[in-house]
Amino acid sequence: MQVDSVQRWMEDLKLMTECECMCVLQAKPISLEEDAQGDLILAGGPGSGDPLQLLLKRGWVISTELRRIGQKLAQDRWARVHSMSVRLTCHARSMVSEYSAISRSSSQEMGQVEKLLMEKCSELSAVTERCLQAENEHVLKSMKACVSETLSTLGQHFGQLLELALTREVQALVRKIDASDNIYTTESTTGNLFSLTQEGAPLCRIIAKEGGVVALFKVCRQDNFRCLYPQALRTLASICCVEEGVHQLEKVDGVLCLADILTDDSHSEATRAEAAAVVAQVTSPHLSFTQHLSSFLESMEEIVTALVKLCQEASSGEVFLLASAALANITFFDTMACEMLLQLNAIRVLLEACSDKQRVDTPYTRDQIVTILANMSVLEQCASDIIQENGVQLIMGMLSEKPRSGTPAEVAACERVQQKAAVTLARLSRDPDVAREAVRLSCMSRLIELCRSPSERNSSDAVLVACLAALRRLAGVCPEGLQDSDFQQLVQPRLVDSFLLCSNMEESFV
Repeated sequence: MQVDSVQRWMEDLKLMTECECMCVLQAKPISLEEDAQGDLILAGGPGSGDPLQLLLKRGWVISTELRRIGQKLAQDRWARVHSMSVRLTCHARSMVSEYSAISRSSSQEMGQVEKLLMEKCSELSAVTERCLQAENEHVLKSMKACVSETLSTLGQHFGQLLELALTREVQALVRKIDASDNIYTTESTTGNLFSLTQEGAPLCRIIAKEGGVVALFKVCRQDNFRCLYPQALRTLASICCVEEGVHQLEKVDGVLCLADILTDDSHSEATRAEAAAVVAQVTSPHLSFTQHLSSFLESMEEIVTALVKLCQEASSGEVFLLASAALANITFFDTMACEMLLQLNAIRVLLEACSDKQRVDTPYTRDQIVTILANMSVLEQCASDIIQENGVQLIMGMLSEKPRSGTPAEVAACERVQQKAAVTLARLSRDPDVAREAVRLSCMSRLIELCRSPSERNSSDAVLVACLAALRRLAGVCPEGLQDSDFQQLVQPRLVDSFLLCSNMEESFV
């Protein structure tokens, strides 16, 4: 009976309207302040008893307030500046008191910084209140400079306090990982450390400085923690996005440990894939400081061999992507890698994978494959292997790469695939056999289409330049494959003139 009556009441409720409530809702004013919604979001404080979560949430709130006060100050909106300054003081006081209540005893240095922070918060509130009462423009202008300076100093004190507090918490996590011999404790603590790495480079630097890399490699060297290797390696890959992480990795012979994991078939595929992710990170061509990783050269042959094998045996697209990304980065890292890949028949492995939808299913993966091919194509022996494996046809297909979702990241990946496919074709066409095969497969007509149709290349200048270069190389072998207008506009002029002509070309929809 009770259940039935409640259900009936819930059904009746859908059809009922409280007139009084509706009137109240209709009478609520809509704020003219564009940041009113943000005020509501910031008003609620974190209810977590975890010191790290408290610091991260309060840190986000206070840094957001500091940024917004700066914006309002630039607009001379003094009422908003003052009210937000008062609210900032409340948030800062809450962070200090809440953290003190749930953390260990505060250090002397932290106590000094807390005191300086709160003094600056009070100073900011007082000076912004005086600004509300000032009417003289010259006085207000000088006071604005004072507010700006106070705000800047306050931000420095806040950053210093937050870094000190986060450092203490990271130290505690690292000590816990280092001392633990319990799988569940280590798993939980490593998970917390990984979550911190997702907060950005500053936290990764703190983790690296406080021994996080050393502790994680210690985990990866203990057989009783084998089930935790993937999680530990994933965390290491995140930390190594900063210079301090890579330096720590080299100090503890991390490359040798990665090589051991990759070459040991007794490890799970997931473990070897995560090790490949760390290799991809520390050899990234986008990071200048990784080029000095001297210890990598000693183990490069073993690592490259293991990565090719992982590509060949990958059971999923994710595993193949990580392994191929590591190989792609290594080909930038050292030119010897391309010769190693040639000896290991990597071209056959990569091109066979292109027809396997289970392994190669996204433009991101094709981007890695064509990067490897582009870097290998500088070697003369590469051309015959490409022809033997029907590689020209696959490269031709990559010139037609299209995004499925239309997201900016996928569109950019498709542009990279088209550009690198054209670069690979231009380099390989030094060999007459490759050039003739490309002409036979109508590569020239596709290159012309990419040059003349901005939508086909997503208006990418990088794709246009690469296609013009490839077209000119092929035209040198087979000029009869071009119409007079194409030859006069795309091949005969200087490259820069053809580029300007095509980049300014209006697309025809006739």
